[in-house]
Amino acid sequence: MAIPIKNDNQLARMREAGRVVAEVFALLKASVRPGVSTRDLERLAVTQMRKYGAKPSFRGYRDFPGSICTSVNSEVIHGIPGIKKLKSGDIISIDVGVFLNGFHADAARTYPVGEVTPEALRLIDVTRESFYKSIEHAKPGRHLFDISAAVQDYVEMFGFSVVKEYVGHGVGKELHEDPQIPMYRQKNRGPRLCKGMTLAIEPMVNQGTHEVDTLSDDWTVVTKDGALSAHYENTVLITDGEPEILTKLAR
Repeated sequence: MAIPIKNDNQLARMREAGRVVAEVFALLKASVRPGVSTRDLERLAVTQMRKYGAKPSFRGYRDFPGSICTSVNSEVIHGIPGIKKLKSGDIISIDVGVFLNGFHADAARTYPVGEVTPEALRLIDVTRESFYKSIEHAKPGRHLFDISAAVQDYVEMFGFSVVKEYVGHGVGKELHEDPQIPMYRQKNRGPRLCKGMTLAIEPMVNQGTHEVDTLSDDWTVVTKDGALSAHYENTVLITDGEPEILTKLAR
């Protein structure tokens, strides 16, 4: 089980790591456009991390060769940045992890590239909103798998499917900590949530079947039917009241 944040110093460090992730996404969102390569986006992300003295959590993790994940169209997760250039009509899911002052923060976003179809935009919107539906349950005394059920229930209302082979996770001193957080219904409600837990909650939603394959690079996960996929993730702190999203800039 993820070790709850114990004091104000640890919480401040987690918040700072989360803020850097949010700053990276602010830059990437403004940079996603036709003609940009996924490697260009990676370079921008790493430069922004270094500006704040942070390091990419993903580089070298289990030998992953990139500093961020860039997954385009039917790629679900773990896309490796490279020479591929984005074109109008694409959607791109970007996963960013940052390590700063002993703590990790982790988040993902899916962006449209140029002009995309209404169905692609709906997939992106439903994926994002399923996250916000899930964290209505992210409170002390509620159960972990209430989060899971909320994602599946919302996503399937729109005819989309939730990826079942990959899950969310605890995050903090390690990039991946217990508990695992499925984004679909479980037979029980799971462990109770408590104040101080930091969770990476991450719906991965497919336009078609939930089934996936892994490409020959041993990393890139794609939809089995070639349909589009979207990803939305934040690092969330369980508090006494409403959950705090650590990887989102304050308005």
